[in-house]
Amino acid sequence: MYKIAKENLSALFRKIAENQELYVPVKTGNQVNFGAWSKEAEVDLDTLKTVKSPKDAFFPQSENLYTCVRDGKKLSVEPEALKEQDFVVFGMKACDVRGIEVLDKVFLADPVDSFYAARREHGTIVAMACKEPEETCFCNVFGIDCAEPSADVAVWMTEEELYWKSLTERGETLTGQVKELLSDTIEEKVEEQKQSIRAIMEKLPNAQMSLEGWNGEALKEKFDSPLWEELYKPCLACGTCTFVCPTCQCYDIKDYDTGHGIKRYRCWDSCMYSDFTMMAHGNNRTSQMQRFRQRFMHKLVYFPANNDGMYSCVGCGRCVEKCPSSLNIVKVIKAFEKQGGDKS
Repeated sequence: MYKIAKENLSALFRKIAENQELYVPVKTGNQVNFGAWSKEAEVDLDTLKTVKSPKDAFFPQSENLYTCVRDGKKLSVEPEALKEQDFVVFGMKACDVRGIEVLDKVFLADPVDSFYAARREHGTIVAMACKEPEETCFCNVFGIDCAEPSADVAVWMTEEELYWKSLTERGETLTGQVKELLSDTIEEKVEEQKQSIRAIMEKLPNAQMSLEGWNGEALKEKFDSPLWEELYKPCLACGTCTFVCPTCQCYDIKDYDTGHGIKRYRCWDSCMYSDFTMMAHGNNRTSQMQRFRQRFMHKLVYFPANNDGMYSCVGCGRCVEKCPSSLNIVKVIKAFEKQGGDKS
């Protein structure tokens, strides 16, 4: 394990960015989101959660796929180049790292998404332990330890120092690139912080939430429940929950006329929208209740049914914080728990 003084983090970032792109939590106005590092950027490692998850480092909100150009009677198709530049995402939390693991299940399964696969091949994740989890956090419910994130490199931050531990071969490579700025240390202070983080986590209001009854076998029981008819009613179909979520992977493919050709691109979409999966004959989900149910059934039933029990919620709490109607996955889980009796 290594350490570096917090006052030297700018030098660490400069060193990382010498030969690769670097993405860090950047404060712009009153919001913190992951963005490209620069000497002028206001890096914010103290904010627990960025507004959006950093998933768009690997799955961008919008990206071109190819361009079609007509020259007389000749039509040419120019595919968009795949990611070739190495990059580092610094400061991801354990929940967001699990979010990338969920996306891996989707985009790296056959047929492999070549755009996503190229980014995963060139990306290194430096994950930061959550020093002070907040009351909206419930990652532990899904087996995530926010005190000990799993990534290429794990880091812990105290008032004066940042502790650094490489966990993979890719992490060792990055460590070698910045080792001149790091000094050897023991893990004692880190172990103390881990215990403190876990103690905070245990006291949070949703930390003991039960997932009993939610799994890949619960399809018919949960799908047919009359509870959905009551739960969905405050939903505004704004899609905020899907756009801040670390695991939502739905996208639409559209064409744009540039005046010189047609660009085909994909962009994030939301199952909460009435035109989601619209086809020539209409939409299979004709009510907001059905769309609302789809979101939570996918997170808690469909996805684990097809991915060895892995849920596609990571307990980050962003939807808890951002939903304008106070509708979120915690409310859904607790409503079904109450229906079946107290199992906590």
